[in-house]
Amino acid sequence: MGSLAAPRSAAAGGVSGGVVVRPGLFARLGGPARVTVVSAPAGSGKTVLLRSWIAEAGLAGRAGWVAAGREERDPQRFWLSVAGALRQTGPGAGLVRAVTGAPDLDGWALVEGLLGDLAPLEDPVWLVIDDVHELGPDALRQLGLLVMRAPPGLRFVLAARHDVRLGLHRLRLEGGLAELRAGDLKFTLAEAGELFTVAGVALDEPAVAVLHERTEGWAAGLRLAALSLAGHPDPERFAAEFSGSERTVAEYLVAEVLDRQSERVRRLLLRTSVLERVNGELAGLLTGDEGGERVLQDLEAAGAFVVSLDAARSWFRYHQMFAGLLRLELRRTAPGEVTGLHAAAASWFAAQGSGAEAVRHAQAAGDWELAARLLAVHWPALHLGGQAGAVHELLAGFPPGMPEADAGLAVVAAADELAQGSLEAAERYLTLAGRHSASVPVGRGEYGRLLLGVVRLLLDRQRGNLPAVAADAREVQAMASVADAVQPGLGEDLSALALISLGSTEYWATASEDAERYLERGIALARQGGRPYLEFTGLAYQAAHEFYHSLGRAAERGRRAVDLAERHGWAGDPAAGMACMAVAAALVWQGQPDAAEPWVQRAERTLTADTQPAAVLAIRYLRGMLELERGRDAAALAALEAGDPLARRLAGPNYFVDRIRALLVHALVRLGQAERAGQFLAGLGEQDRERDPIRVAAAELRLAQDDPQAALAALAPVEGHVSEDYWGFWRARAHMLEAIARDGLGDPDAADAALERALDLSERSGDLTPFLFYPAAGLLERHARHRTAHAALVAEIRGMLAGTQAGPLYGTRPPSRPEPLLEPLSGSEVRVLRYLPTNLSAPEIARELSVSTNTVKSHMRHLYAKFGTHHRAEAVDLARALGLLAPARTSPASR
Repeated sequence: MGSLAAPRSAAAGGVSGGVVVRPGLFARLGGPARVTVVSAPAGSGKTVLLRSWIAEAGLAGRAGWVAAGREERDPQRFWLSVAGALRQTGPGAGLVRAVTGAPDLDGWALVEGLLGDLAPLEDPVWLVIDDVHELGPDALRQLGLLVMRAPPGLRFVLAARHDVRLGLHRLRLEGGLAELRAGDLKFTLAEAGELFTVAGVALDEPAVAVLHERTEGWAAGLRLAALSLAGHPDPERFAAEFSGSERTVAEYLVAEVLDRQSERVRRLLLRTSVLERVNGELAGLLTGDEGGERVLQDLEAAGAFVVSLDAARSWFRYHQMFAGLLRLELRRTAPGEVTGLHAAAASWFAAQGSGAEAVRHAQAAGDWELAARLLAVHWPALHLGGQAGAVHELLAGFPPGMPEADAGLAVVAAADELAQGSLEAAERYLTLAGRHSASVPVGRGEYGRLLLGVVRLLLDRQRGNLPAVAADAREVQAMASVADAVQPGLGEDLSALALISLGSTEYWATASEDAERYLERGIALARQGGRPYLEFTGLAYQAAHEFYHSLGRAAERGRRAVDLAERHGWAGDPAAGMACMAVAAALVWQGQPDAAEPWVQRAERTLTADTQPAAVLAIRYLRGMLELERGRDAAALAALEAGDPLARRLAGPNYFVDRIRALLVHALVRLGQAERAGQFLAGLGEQDRERDPIRVAAAELRLAQDDPQAALAALAPVEGHVSEDYWGFWRARAHMLEAIARDGLGDPDAADAALERALDLSERSGDLTPFLFYPAAGLLERHARHRTAHAALVAEIRGMLAGTQAGPLYGTRPPSRPEPLLEPLSGSEVRVLRYLPTNLSAPEIARELSVSTNTVKSHMRHLYAKFGTHHRAEAVDLARALGLLAPARTSPASR
């Protein structure tokens, strides 16, 4: 019994003779601790792990193995097995005496004998005891005694399905105890792939990932899948369908887990298997029996595939394969009860305010009217909680055509279309909801109008329609009492949403102080109501607005918003893109384009023109600024030109339209295309040409045409428009261009005065772009020799300019570029292009973009044709050279 015999079952043995080597776990097993406890449920791979560790570490001659099966519950038999196992080790062979059973020989005497025999032990020996939970109370107490008194050279590795009482708390306090739990034994995705490989099963990576997710890394589940897959004609289909109801898995779970439970526990497990999570109260409701929480806690402690979800151990879930087996067994033994169980769960979750779970159970019960009503009632809370994905999933669970026929569902469908990026479809659903609202019962009509108002507010916000948003916000706030009647406190939450929507739209339209005021009030209400998602969205826009006051505070608030998003799983939300954009903008304006690049890329990945046209317009502007700082003028021009169609899609004025136009002129001048720049300016309306950014652009063009007097005339009104430029961005640029013009006219004193005014503004704001865009090195050098209040800033700017190329405005040629594409890329092609530098295959890119593989392959063919290449790597290189992709990086930029 002490020999290292082959494993007893498929769950405990290798697969097709192969074993996955797990060096991390091996290191912990062979660590300095005197006792290592491996405690995990059946099929977790304990036995295989221990045997492979012994083999890998070369311990076969120094490890005694005892399998404490049920026949070893007799202490005498157990200790005779221990003595025999130790005698088969090299060090133990000469120390442990041979012992035979006798009626008067008890376990205590055998332990004392072992302690005496092992006293001289010097070389380390491991005693590995599997299935310790099978030992009776006397044998466990005797084992505890051996552990406490054993010589230092004797190490213990104790494997069990659940914790056993061995009095090891002192060892834990002294650091002499190591513990491996079920979570430690779970196979990683890479280890799961290796397991299938050594089992001789060929699976592609997506299929391995599906099986790993289904089994939750459970060793026996993976091994049973490997056994079932051997020779299977369609491995990928098998992986997609593999669950707890698969025959080999079901047989294992029934034999090892379900059949070991009492009838009361079986009833609880089966009837609560319809739930994704369960607590004692719910278990009592569905079983009619009290004490459910204690039963669940005992099952978790026993490792019966029950997992606690909170520190108080009041909420639990079942391992998903075990849950699948339970639901199969419930349908087999009590099919008529399933609908009633779901209906009871729906009522309970609705009363608790758990809207998503209530709707799912109502759908499972087939009560579509109840499910629709519950979703409409709980949608505001789901939206305010950042659960757009859950809403989308719930809508998909209704029969086809039902969202079009139900007023409440139509409103929710409109909100879902907004989240998915289809403003037109959202408008269509809102129209349908308005038509159906006349047939809604009087008691629900007011609430229906509130829902319509909230979604209309979200739609107008995404369109950037400031007057409409202001009217929508007033309407939503006026209906606070209607909201509170449905859910106490919802009125204030929706007021916070209205204020944040108003502030964000005001930001895009005018970037005025009103935006900050609305955002501050909305964030305060969100915090007061405990709405972190709403707070996060407000913080993101506040960070963007703070950019016009303090670059440092903008970056700090942006990072705070991103951190909040990452903690709650909202990193893909458009507001996270806004926060990333605020951080990136601060870095660009401070002259740090390389540090800004990863933040810009995150914003570009998160925000799309379909869902956030105003935000994407701002990204085009930011990308243009960044590329101009890098001297990549053609790439900047491409980004800025892409902003023009976005501007036309907006329903109201936008702060960035004039800025993009001015920057576009700047890029054309830098590229030596002064004639085209002049034609662009001439095509603008008279009112547009009077705006400060456009006047600055016109002055730059006149300087490029060697007409400094005309440049000064264009700049003359800029200083008076302080209300439109309270931050000083355009005034600083105007002063810098004035300095260059005055110097060109032979008036160095006036040039120095204008340069000092530009430095005054930049010192306060931290904005270095006027000097990076108009790098008049000679002027700065002369200014540094004169009396200036900004000597340190001048030195910093000169240091940044050292070694960089000036634009053609100042007499140098732009760096060479590849020929521009003859045909521009479509939006879909650009989205695919961004994934080409990755290692993702076409099917993986398709999954990321939620399109078909054929669609991705088609876009890739079009990309290669437009780039004039047949290779992915060449397309990536050309795209980077043209500024369509960020340059390759040797190491990730830090935040």
